Amino acid sequence: MRDMSYNGVMSRRNEIMRTAVGMDYSQFERGTIAFDYEAMMAATGYDIDELIRIQSLFSVGNTPIIELKNLTALARKCAPRGKGARIFVKDEASNPSGSFKARRSATSVYHAATHGYRGVIAATSGNYGAAVASHAAMAGLKCIVVQECYDSRGVGQPEIIEKARKCEALGAEVVQLTVGPELFYTFLKLLEETGYFNSSLYTPFGIAGIETLGYEIAQQFRAKLGRDPDAVVCTNAGGGNLTGTARGLRKAGCHAKLIGASVNLSGLHMASDTQFNRKSFTTGHTGFGVPFATNPDRSDVPRSAGRPLRYMDRYVTVAQGSVFYITECLASLEGLEKGPAGNTALAAAFRIAQDMDEDEIIVVQETEYTGAGKHINPQLWFARQNGIDIRFGDPSQEVPGESIVLPAHPSLLSVADVDMDHLRRSAIKNAVGSKLDELTPTDIRFLVEETNTDEAYVRAALDTLRGGVKA
Repeated sequence: MRDMSYNGVMSRRNEIMRTAVGMDYSQFERGTIAFDYEAMMAATGYDIDELIRIQSLFSVGNTPIIELKNLTALARKCAPRGKGARIFVKDEASNPSGSFKARRSATSVYHAATHGYRGVIAATSGNYGAAVASHAAMAGLKCIVVQECYDSRGVGQPEIIEKARKCEALGAEVVQLTVGPELFYTFLKLLEETGYFNSSLYTPFGIAGIETLGYEIAQQFRAKLGRDPDAVVCTNAGGGNLTGTARGLRKAGCHAKLIGASVNLSGLHMASDTQFNRKSFTTGHTGFGVPFATNPDRSDVPRSAGRPLRYMDRYVTVAQGSVFYITECLASLEGLEKGPAGNTALAAAFRIAQDMDEDEIIVVQETEYTGAGKHINPQLWFARQNGIDIRFGDPSQEVPGESIVLPAHPSLLSVADVDMDHLRRSAIKNAVGSKLDELTPTDIRFLVEETNTDEAYVRAALDTLRGGVKA
């Protein structure tokens, strides 16, 4: 009999993952802390053309590019003369399940179906679960979605409840849990008991699937405007969205500036029972974006394929009130009603466009579907029920967990830059751990690639960890 206690299951996590993903992550390990990221990505066996073909089997991809002419005009009214880049959006909500995560799941479900798995399991708050459920139904596979849904009082956020409804409507069995460590334990236990495929957000199959999104952006802009965009803004949570998009852009030969954007939820702990319902965003916020950027392997696989610091040129945060505001602007000015995740990047793009020249182009690389629980009104109602002060004013004065400040004027919508140097140094510290004096040249090269810097930068960061004593 297997030990099914928490400690027993967690002790078998690597064995469970190896069986559930069909990939031996140990074969990619190099040096002391390094691993061969590109070899891991190549081990999927799918190149960009094959990924496009697979996704077309599920009617995923080839989503439209839409120019937001009225939002661009509004941004120019707030910008200095000659400033105000053209704002475009890639409408990923037109995928069958309603988000860009359909690209992730199509690849994973296809792989599971062609490699003899009877079902798939995903741990997710919802959008990805809906995509996996949709594609599992198409492929004739069983689907289980494990969802962190409630606080200890059994109270769930409107957006999470809406996502659960969609997953169930698409045929998935949804296992709902309270916030806490039982999520990963339950996920592992179900993988072991069922023998289903781990359709994780963070496997190479999932991230490779997003590469088609970046690839399409480059190809569509060249066909539509005869040029590449100047900047692409990605809502950043676990890092897979930005990573996959960046890799796809590079495979198309496009070197647009990559900007990550998250909702500022600083001061709130994502695993706190008392703080769980004091936030109005279940993804795309700093509670995921910052820790996953600096320690990507905190995910549910041994080595995460989502590694945003390898690609991110800039990282900004926006206030919750700004995202609600731009969501309403998108609907009332452009006639596009979309969910909050993609609108996080849109809020950032609206402000960043004001610092760019009028002949430049900035792209928001995804939208998501909206539904009853994702709308502004139920979200704000729920926040008010949890004691959050909601008012108009300057969003920079917003205090996460205490207030939501909607801009009194569009010129007040702002972004705050995250210190990239601090993120990179934190990532180096987390990667090295207690093995500072055991690093090999392979490890140094790995850290250079992980932080998108150079050897001098990495060695200086390591000297700081040593207390200023050079090796």
